[in-house]
Amino acid sequence: MKVILLEDVKSLGKKGEVVSVNDGYARNFILKKNLGIEATSKSMNDLKLQKQNEEKVAAENLEKAKKLGEELEGKSVTLSIKAGSGGRAFGSVSTKEISAAAKEQLGYDLDKKKMHLNEPIKSIGTFHVPIKLHPKVTAELKVIVKEQS
Repeated sequence: MKVILLEDVKSLGKKGEVVSVNDGYARNFILKKNLGIEATSKSMNDLKLQKQNEEKVAAENLEKAKKLGEELEGKSVTLSIKAGSGGRAFGSVSTKEISAAAKEQLGYDLDKKKMHLNEPIKSIGTFHVPIKLHPKVTAELKVIVKEQS
């Protein structure tokens, strides 16, 4: 019997795959626990339409991320922190502060978890912070750290 999986089933397949299983296994396990449905022509057509819709949504998300990445290029965020002699900061600038400043200064709601800093910024200067907007799109935001007066 051919079955379309509705969820990932260990050692059988992933969600959305069409697999061939024994009739008893399908009736007593997969169909009973709602892990899959029988692969009829109607359900196969529904699966095809669902996959097309998912691809369309994924393409739209990629376009949105590319557009946001282009908008972010060349823009900068300015932060000020207390600093001692030699431009060494008393604190540090983390992705949380950068995210808050981007929302306040530029109006973009950027997720702090998508920003990649190897270590928090602990000095005065200009830094380029990579932001992963999409698995295929990474933008750079210029962060200017000034001494607080």
